[in-house]
Amino acid sequence: MSRILLRGAQVITMAPDRPDTERIDILVEDDRIAAMGDHLDPAGADVVDLKNRIVIPGLVNAHLHTWQTALRFAGGDWSLLEYLAHTHGHVARRYGPDDMQIGTLAGALNQINCGTTTIADWCHNCLTPAHADAAIDALNVAGIRAVFFHGTPHGGPTKPHDVFEVDRLLSGPIANSALLTAGMAIKGPQLSAPDVTIADLRAALERGVIASMHQSAGTPGHGWNAVGAAGLWGPHANIVHGTGLTDELVKKLADAGVTFTTTPENELGQGHCTAITEQLVRAGGAPSLGTDTETAVSGEVLTAARITLARQRGLAHEQEFHRTGMGAPTAGLTSKQALSWATVHGARALGLADKVGYLSPGMQADIVVIDARALNLWPAHDPVTAALQASIANIEAVMIAGRWRKRHHTLVDADVDDVKDRLQQSGERFAHKIRASGPLARTRRRVVRTVVRRHLRRQTRSAG
Repeated sequence: MSRILLRGAQVITMAPDRPDTERIDILVEDDRIAAMGDHLDPAGADVVDLKNRIVIPGLVNAHLHTWQTALRFAGGDWSLLEYLAHTHGHVARRYGPDDMQIGTLAGALNQINCGTTTIADWCHNCLTPAHADAAIDALNVAGIRAVFFHGTPHGGPTKPHDVFEVDRLLSGPIANSALLTAGMAIKGPQLSAPDVTIADLRAALERGVIASMHQSAGTPGHGWNAVGAAGLWGPHANIVHGTGLTDELVKKLADAGVTFTTTPENELGQGHCTAITEQLVRAGGAPSLGTDTETAVSGEVLTAARITLARQRGLAHEQEFHRTGMGAPTAGLTSKQALSWATVHGARALGLADKVGYLSPGMQADIVVIDARALNLWPAHDPVTAALQASIANIEAVMIAGRWRKRHHTLVDADVDDVKDRLQQSGERFAHKIRASGPLARTRRRVVRTVVRRHLRRQTRSAG
């Protein structure tokens, strides 16, 4: 049995029955937290002195596409139209299994480096079973906890999800992994016919997996009501972005247990808009957070938490200013709430709330150590705010299922140089195709752009 005793840190458990912060020991045995308290017995344990550190639950990135990592920042100035045209319309179909493997591996390792221990890997480029297997292999190699949301390039609205492939993954590659679970990246009411969405959600419910879907840049139509009439909205459904949904529908869905994920930096920059958090707050709920695509933004979920918190506070100040001529007298939403979006609510969105998201005996030992001795955090008068304001440079150590994946600011058991070389080779091939300037390339891009624009226009008017 492996025993590790974490001693001397300020601990933010995020557990509902404990203080915001406390100086306690954490005893880890094998993959779980065995005990938490004062002066735990160190006998037989590897004692780790964490004086002047802050310990938090592992962060949860509830929506990202690691397969796109090789195109990192190629689309920093792209609109949503340009992102869809370049990434999905032009190069996605050219990906081979090796491209899927290295993109996923690099993306997952980067998440660990950022303090994320659990990801929702929305892998909607599984062109063949080999593509899916390569991505799953990469997640296992990285050692990250993940929900692998199997998806394929968008077909027509009458094409249901490939449940046979989901069943294959459930009984094969994912069944053999202690850290991976399966999910379904479905088109949902906005992009598929009502009977298809109903069939997809029913398939997810029957298999006990989460079905996640996008909703953006369009108002909801009768497909949403059809799913409701079929009684299929519930905790097994996750909605990403959620823009265009009415307050009434958001509350109805949240009351049914549906979870929502916002990816604020990407949503603001590419034009999804990002209203779901204020709608959820009004409904008494809370979002989970994701970073979406590293073609446009970095993968730091703490950045997403800070942006979301700042935006919500800004809206509150603006509303109060219009009412009284002054900003809001109190902050309203707190740093702890923002941290909960990246931990507790992320775990809930992925169906993992009984395993991760907060620190408590019996939970999986997914733990992040923040070095509060650094100049940008010292002195940490409020450990919760300090944790929320931490950067990659402050993430000293990351433990997943009781195993160190990062120690002393360095990833463990990862050949980063080799990963970077392979990632660059993959990315340069696709970047070259995107940048190609010959007559044929320009014509192809123009055609793809026209098709995508037509699709988006139909989507914004669509009734799902």
